[in-house]
Amino acid sequence: MAKTLFLLRHARSMDKQSDEQDTDRELNPIGLQNSTRMGINFSRNNVHFDIIITSPALRARTTASLIAEQIRYDTGRIHENAEIYEASIRTLLKVVNQLKNEWDSVLIVGHNPSVTYLAEYLTKAEIGNMTTCGVARIEFTTDSWAEVSEGTGNLVSYEYPDLLNF
Repeated sequence: MAKTLFLLRHARSMDKQSDEQDTDRELNPIGLQNSTRMGINFSRNNVHFDIIITSPALRARTTASLIAEQIRYDTGRIHENAEIYEASIRTLLKVVNQLKNEWDSVLIVGHNPSVTYLAEYLTKAEIGNMTTCGVARIEFTTDSWAEVSEGTGNLVSYEYPDLLNF
C-alpha cells in the first residue's frame, strides 16, 4: 500500500511580543479561520489521517486541533513531537522515516522553512515559500516510511486557504 504524507505549515500567528517565548505565540484571527477552513477542505475531500503529529509550539498545536475538529479526529490523539520545532530537513526526514508502517496517511504540522524544504527535497518539485496553513500532499509508492528519501515522493497537490472556493 502506498503512503501519503501531508506537510502543513502552521496557520498565521500573532507577532511575537518582547516578553513572550516564541513557542507561546497564538494564532491570529486569520490563522484561526484558515485552520478551520483547511479542516473543512479535508473533510469535504474525505481526507483522513491515521495520525496527526505536530510541533509543540502553540500556533502549530492550535492549527492541528482546529483541523482535527473539522475531520472528526480525536484531538486527544494528536501527537506532539519536539523535534519538529526548529527542525532541519535531516531531522524532519528522521521523523518521517520513523513513522509506524501501519500508518498510511500522516499529517505533520510544522514550521517554515523546514516544511517547504522537506517537501521540495522529497518530491524535487519547486514550491517556493509555503504559505501559512499551506499543505503539500506527497504520495510514495512504498510500504515502508524508512524508504522515504530524496526524490521518492510525488507532489500530488499544494493547497492553501486562498485557493479554497469557500
